[in-house]
Amino acid sequence: MITVTPLENLGYFKNDWLEARHHFSFADYLDPDRMGLGALRVWNDDTIQSGGEFPPHPHREMEIITFLRHGAITHEDNLGNRGVTVAGNVQVMSAGTGIMHSEANLEDDITTLFQIWIIPAERNITPRWETREFPGDSRSGHLHTLASGRSVDEGALKIFQDAAVMGATLSPGEEIVHGLTDGRQAYLVPARGEITVNGISVSERAGVKVTGEDTISMTAVTEAEVVLVDVA
Repeated sequence: MITVTPLENLGYFKNDWLEARHHFSFADYLDPDRMGLGALRVWNDDTIQSGGEFPPHPHREMEIITFLRHGAITHEDNLGNRGVTVAGNVQVMSAGTGIMHSEANLEDDITTLFQIWIIPAERNITPRWETREFPGDSRSGHLHTLASGRSVDEGALKIFQDAAVMGATLSPGEEIVHGLTDGRQAYLVPARGEITVNGISVSERAGVKVTGEDTISMTAVTEAEVVLVDVA
């Protein structure tokens, strides 16, 4: 089954520095029918104004993957980590037994990103943070695994769950096929551009839940970029 939720039907929040769309229930947005998909619990689509900051706050027992679409985000935490992740690249924070961090847009332009939370299969792990470059050509015409807890995904940022976060860029008319075996599920979003998924039209930044399908066929209608999470 392919279920498409347009951008305008997602949860919504806005203040003076942050505009967010919530694919699943988050903070003050509560929809009992949108509580996640398998181990995938949160997918937020954030636009952060220059100077905007998530001030220091704690997390526990969550894998938090941040995919930068435009601009940059600066991370700082109580473990002594500080780093900048720029557009096209990915950071992972395993909150484990507990971590305190902040994230800020210290650039002159807006920052846009997807922040994806996955419930870990292992508890009480040592907190960690990592960021990595993923050149655009590494995702051209195929799904490249960005973060994963699966042993087969060498070179991906590590998370502690049987799940994979993947990204691809497609030219108009280009098709990518992704298999789902053993009852696995997927959630995907076109970060930019318009695509079809198994023949169903999907507009930019809409959410697509895929269940009960053996394969996902993604075809670009325009120049497009897709982020996909494959979960049990």
